[in-house]
Amino acid sequence: MRDQSLKPPIDQGDNQPHAKPDFSLNCGWGRLIFGQTFADPETLITTLQAELPDRRDIAIYVRDPHVLLSNAPQDVFLDPSHTYRLTLATYRASRRSPKGFFVRRLTSQSDAEAINRIYASRGMVTVPPEFFWTQRDARSISYFVAEDDVTGEILGTVMGVDHYRAFDDPERGASLWCLAVDPQARQPGVGEALVRRLAEYFAARGSSFLDLSVMHDNDQAIALYEKLGFERVPFFTVKRKNPINETLYAGPDVDSDLNPYAKIIVKEARRRGIHVEVTDAEGGFFRLSHGGRSIHCRESLTELTSAVAMSICDDKAVTRRFVAAAGVRVPEQISADDGDNAIETFLDRHGKVVVKPARGEQGRGIAVGLSTPKDVTAAIETARSVSDAVLLEEYVAGNDLRLIVINYRLVAAAVRRPAFVVGDGRRAIRDLIEAQSRRRAAATGGESAIPLDAETERTIREAGYDVEAVLPEGEELQVRKTANLHTGGTIHDVTDSVHPTLVGAGIKAARAINIPVVGIDLMVKSPREPDYAFIEANERPGLANHEPQPTAERFVDLLFPLSMPASVRQAVADSADLRG
Repeated sequence: MRDQSLKPPIDQGDNQPHAKPDFSLNCGWGRLIFGQTFADPETLITTLQAELPDRRDIAIYVRDPHVLLSNAPQDVFLDPSHTYRLTLATYRASRRSPKGFFVRRLTSQSDAEAINRIYASRGMVTVPPEFFWTQRDARSISYFVAEDDVTGEILGTVMGVDHYRAFDDPERGASLWCLAVDPQARQPGVGEALVRRLAEYFAARGSSFLDLSVMHDNDQAIALYEKLGFERVPFFTVKRKNPINETLYAGPDVDSDLNPYAKIIVKEARRRGIHVEVTDAEGGFFRLSHGGRSIHCRESLTELTSAVAMSICDDKAVTRRFVAAAGVRVPEQISADDGDNAIETFLDRHGKVVVKPARGEQGRGIAVGLSTPKDVTAAIETARSVSDAVLLEEYVAGNDLRLIVINYRLVAAAVRRPAFVVGDGRRAIRDLIEAQSRRRAAATGGESAIPLDAETERTIREAGYDVEAVLPEGEELQVRKTANLHTGGTIHDVTDSVHPTLVGAGIKAARAINIPVVGIDLMVKSPREPDYAFIEANERPGLANHEPQPTAERFVDLLFPLSMPASVRQAVADSADLRG
């Protein structure tokens, strides 16, 4: 253990291949700096200090890290990651094949773009797409992707580095980097399949081991690696202090009790030097102070939202009247208190209806696509448990589009899709739902899960199943009609392709309510087409659901304009000049 923790420089004796000295490898997101190729800490420090903006360099296999840090304590820090090693000579491949996807090499520019999308969704540093493409035939860097059998969608990715081909490593090692799985992926085992494919690839090349670096508190990843036979080895990693790495060296997260919707704002505020006082972590309340200005917030709801605007959003019938008066297209609506005759007439006229509480959030009490008086009556009773006032609304088929409007500008747009499960031919639908709920909860910090309630059972019955039925292998089953994140729905960013008419409708609705931060929900045929119907407005939208779009940045810009980076302030000023 002592010998390994003080990894010596490479032996350059007569019988050993001569490794390249002072070697670093450009990986697109930053450089891998191989510490064992450096003879002195000063040269290694100089190399780390040459890190480019918006990149994350990693110095691995650092000998005497305490000496290295003493040379530049303001510039570098000891990375709080563990190193794990898989001995490839004893590795045994799995006899089970992936279900619903397959693993292959990177082959196209679209693969590169999909990898960047996954990197961004996981908070990782993205890579210029052309870098992936230029590396597709590289000897030292290899990329693998997991592809959905049916849709062709890229579900995950991993990168491997061959140390021998990179710098003539006499140990003939290899390393794994950037394992990432799309948080929306429904298929289990994607990460394991990618790791196994990379291990088998390097074993076939004659590599002796496969190393990786994993955060010390990433219990889920560590459990996977140990299951595959990786063992911890005491090698050290050093990184440069920069905004990307800030959370790794700034000390423990004092806001760990906040939910993801409050935490994303608090982190952005602290990054700008804005003082944060958590006033009630359980409720998501905090106060931001900068200069002489102090604003109390509950997640994305602030004192800048008036009580009048909040009361408009609170009652869906009132919201509908305000936005309709502004020229926004709204579906027809009646009250459940209008009587049985009115309800039957309304149902006959539209064929299908939506029942929802007049007040409420997170999809609670909403039933979609009801076509019989019996189902409508049952749904009204369920909705009354959430709100005394219940509404019936014309059912509009299509996709659920959420627009995040901050300071009357579109910041993010995303299609929200209802929860699905995929059959494996073995497990009951109930078990598939529970497994999918666990995956969604893990991907969203516990914010998303599929409830096993009457609405889920009704949706399953309409598809011809019950919760105890075994779904055939590969078959997809929609188990909810609503697309709310909190009921297991998934979110897919469409900010760059949303139709201008839909953007205009969202901004028009926000101005009608006179609310500075709002989530506008539209039902659309396609986010690229102008047809829509307004559904509702959310006065406290979840900004964390729309990464990598800069929702938290624009939110803090609204609260504290002087905290904006100079480049952003100039861009806003230029945009205002053009409109003028």
